Amino acid sequence: MSDFDADIPEVRAVNGTGVPIRGNDIDTDQIIPARFMKVVTFDGLGQFAFFDVRYDSATPAESRDGDGGAVEVDNQKEHPMNEDQFRDASVMVVNDNFGCGSSREHAPQALMRWGIDAFIGESFAEIFAGNCLALGMPTVTADHETIADLQEWVEENPDGDIDIDVASETVTYGDQTVEVSVDDAQRQALVEGIWDTTALMSANENEIAATADTLPYLE
Repeated sequence: MSDFDADIPEVRAVNGTGVPIRGNDIDTDQIIPARFMKVVTFDGLGQFAFFDVRYDSATPAESRDGDGGAVEVDNQKEHPMNEDQFRDASVMVVNDNFGCGSSREHAPQALMRWGIDAFIGESFAEIFAGNCLALGMPTVTADHETIADLQEWVEENPDGDIDIDVASETVTYGDQTVEVSVDDAQRQALVEGIWDTTALMSANENEIAATADTLPYLE
């Protein structure tokens, strides 16, 4: 455990059903189009996740709830996040270089507010993974074949549980367990409950102020 005094939950494991998002180099503009980023808070951003590849119109006609992924419109495109069997999914299974492009933190914020708690993929853009860590969302990786098998299993078993063990770097689904990789710094931050740096600084402001007082270049 960390010596810091902050109420940050440990993320040792994540469990939930999956949603497969196929394709390499899916960028943050696809995950959350720029026109939906003109917000004061991130509340309600989930309904706009992958909007341009999920709907034909520029804006949603009607929202079922302000902070979820269910937008009731009659212009839906074919996309896993529009399918009823994946509406409650909390683990997104992706391919290579997911979250590339601009460094907008709105991308993981939108996916979290849609309902995603963790990602399993071939690889992730570094800044996207860092933004996910700041929200306590693991981004674990595996080789192409492992991901392809998992995506196929999720499509065939939309109600099947996926268990991500961050500490031991394994993923269990169906009757098999596969090895995955978790960045060392990410694994330590999640398992020890030190991933929320804002909460850490807020909980330890006295110690920060005391350190600042010792620095000759601060007045």
